[in-house]
Amino acid sequence: MEKGVMEEKTNVMRLLDGKKIPYTPHDYTASGAVAGADVAAALGEDPGSVFKTLVTVSKTKKYYVFMVPVCGELDLRRAAAAVGEKSVAMIPQKDLLPLTGYVHGGCSPIGMKKPFPVTIDISCEKYETVFFSAGRIGSQVQMRVEDLARMVRLKIAPIAEM
Repeated sequence: MEKGVMEEKTNVMRLLDGKKIPYTPHDYTASGAVAGADVAAALGEDPGSVFKTLVTVSKTKKYYVFMVPVCGELDLRRAAAAVGEKSVAMIPQKDLLPLTGYVHGGCSPIGMKKPFPVTIDISCEKYETVFFSAGRIGSQVQMRVEDLARMVRLKIAPIAEM
């Protein structure tokens, strides 16, 4: 981790440190960015390399986490197929914090209350590193997808609608 980039570590960063997995922290709180494209602009990065974390539930009541570029949307049909379900739906926003421990806009695939299967859009393969929430609004981590796969059960599939 680079010194001086961010003062206060998030739980995600502590978990990565504990496993000795390399990452770079980024703080964009001063920018006031909320929307994904604004976060990418605040980071000075290609919006395709900045991913949002979305939580879904299947008809069988199983939860799945999907990561898609902030400039895209989750294709629910392709997402369901990627995890072997007939269908998945976004969980209600009010259920996010009790289920994951994260608030809307600060949800990370790392460090959820329970480990859910994570699928990232295949577009991640275009980038050496990707950005995603560090578990708090205003904080992102940048890391290699291979390293993310060391932290979560990760699958790569075409799940985004651009």
